[in-house]
Amino acid sequence: MNLSRIFIERPVATLMLVLAIALFGALAYQQLPVNDLPQVDFPTLRVSASLPGANPETMANTVATPLERQLSTVQGIESMSSKSSQGSTNITLQFELGRDIDAAAQDVQ
Repeated sequence: MNLSRIFIERPVATLMLVLAIALFGALAYQQLPVNDLPQVDFPTLRVSASLPGANPETMANTVATPLERQLSTVQGIESMSSKSSQGSTNITLQFELGRDIDAAAQDVQ
């Protein structure tokens, strides 16, 4: 027996089936979650440097600033921030969303 023949010979049953599927689809559509701002993780790298015994100002001037100048030439950087403390500096690089993090790490090295 041909499957299409069943639907052609029973138009009321076909209409009821189509309406049931449409109703189910409308109800399921209302249950879909919607996010105005989806959670996105940007590719991020952190560069750490240390100079034992140096105060934060020395770290910022002699370590962080030259590193920031060098790192600013890397392609695809969205933002850069640094924090210097007693004997250490941390520089955080945030890249564009489509940037491959492995290639970015190679460029930073």
